[in-house]
Amino acid sequence: MDDTARHFAREAGLPGEAYLRAVAVEPAGRELYARLERGEITQEQWNAAMGVRLGIDGTDLMGRALATLRPEQRVIGAAAAIRAAGVRTAVLSNSMGLLPHNPYAPWRLEERHELVVLSEQHGLRKPEPAIYELTLGLLGLPGTACVFVDDNEENLVPARALGMTTVHATSPTVTLARLRQLLPDIPGMEREAVLDGAS
Repeated sequence: MDDTARHFAREAGLPGEAYLRAVAVEPAGRELYARLERGEITQEQWNAAMGVRLGIDGTDLMGRALATLRPEQRVIGAAAAIRAAGVRTAVLSNSMGLLPHNPYAPWRLEERHELVVLSEQHGLRKPEPAIYELTLGLLGLPGTACVFVDDNEENLVPARALGMTTVHATSPTVTLARLRQLLPDIPGMEREAVLDGAS
């Protein structure tokens, strides 16, 4: 995501860290994003407001900002191998809005996972404990039966408090290595080469 944000900033004629700073560091920008994640504003409203903050045209800003974001095929392959082995998989995501740009479309989440929980549909967002509890309830599982993977350390704290084993996804290589440790008997998880070709 950080590389995608920097690429967009360059394309928009902004300093390299401008977009990333506006959405993830500056308090007003973070609050704007949180409102989008909770479904309190639409993606189009976020586009317009963030465009004003950045001093650029806000038309389809989310779509333009995420234009270079691509699925990580090794991680998709790992999830597919885990699910094929009979382990249930779910996605809990802080939403970036679905209209006019659906950032989730390339991942085909509903096809690949048993459950998809998007924050905007529930008025909650990570790291609020209630959205983790909601997800566990929908799965019908206790936290102690789950492994939770997230790239944001802050989002791991409530998961651990609910008994989940957590994986800090700092890179695909680190994530896959940790998943192989936790799930050593999953076919297809023993070598990255197997996962590279999965889709």
